[in-house]
Amino acid sequence: MPPSPAPSAAVVPGCQFASDNAAGFCPEAWETLERADAGCVPSYGGDPWTARVKALVRDLFERDCEVFFTFNGTAANALALAAMCRSYHAILAHAVSHVETDECGAPEFFTGGAKVVLLGGDDGKIAPAAIDEAVERGREVHFSKARAVSVTQATELSTVYRVDELAAVREACARHGLLLHMDGARFANAVAALGVAPRAITWEAGVDVLCLGGTKNGMGLGEAVVFFERALAEEFAWRVKQAGQLASKMRYLAAPWVGLLESGAWLTNAAHANAAAARLEAGLAALAGVDILVRRDANAVFARLAPALAAGLRARGWRFYDFPAVGGCRLMCSWATTDAEVDAFLADARALAAPPG
Repeated sequence: MPPSPAPSAAVVPGCQFASDNAAGFCPEAWETLERADAGCVPSYGGDPWTARVKALVRDLFERDCEVFFTFNGTAANALALAAMCRSYHAILAHAVSHVETDECGAPEFFTGGAKVVLLGGDDGKIAPAAIDEAVERGREVHFSKARAVSVTQATELSTVYRVDELAAVREACARHGLLLHMDGARFANAVAALGVAPRAITWEAGVDVLCLGGTKNGMGLGEAVVFFERALAEEFAWRVKQAGQLASKMRYLAAPWVGLLESGAWLTNAAHANAAAARLEAGLAALAGVDILVRRDANAVFARLAPALAAGLRARGWRFYDFPAVGGCRLMCSWATTDAEVDAFLADARALAAPPG
């Protein structure tokens, strides 16, 4: 029997709008990966590519931070929180945060039982008063002891914490002696949206540990765990190894980061994805049968589509997720989303939304 033909991108039209995970490597990351593939180098992070990217991360944040690498964001978040918490602690997180809704209990598993306590707040952002209330509610030994706050930047609702908002969260953490973790799977999108230096929304804002996303920013896989508070990184290398996250051929995780950071593609990729979402949002907002549900800052659009419109778009091959947390759909853009793709989607949406006749 002859082998099956290799699939092409045309087999899955519109897959971009399902997730920014659908995009492949950006050219800058791919080129350094190809260069890193040549020859033999020391394993387990002893290679020059790993050393280079750690230096680049320190330059990016203007801080002498400690840097580790994992294959994916779930491991990065769970292991970072495990470094911050013991089994009897509580992690305070927004009710629609990734650590709550998309990580299959990994934070609880890797901390040995720390409880994720859910907080409210508009637009996917934790309200500082909710931190106060959660801590005051659980001071006695019968409650899990609050230890860390986890914020998502950009949030799962495509909004971003502004500098003053992070300052308010930091002040709440300081009042209660809490550590601050940032899930930055789309951190680059937040920087692009805000136009601030990375330090302004990390260690200057009191963030102790950042899980910096590469997968959604133009890499094929890989996240960085950045400890601004170095004491928390003590023995973290053993956590990474025990969790099966230590790459023996570390250069393949590290080298794409070099391409992203040296070229500046980490930021231009994110700005492009944000702009694609803005174009998509503007087009959808003009259509009958569409309600924009969230004030977007980053690279996802949340909209309520008339059932017939959503079904018609899917019948034409477009892929996007329902998002029950907001009562509508999520349409995600990436570094690879083109104006032509956005315009084709909008053309189909206009045709389906137009009254017959």
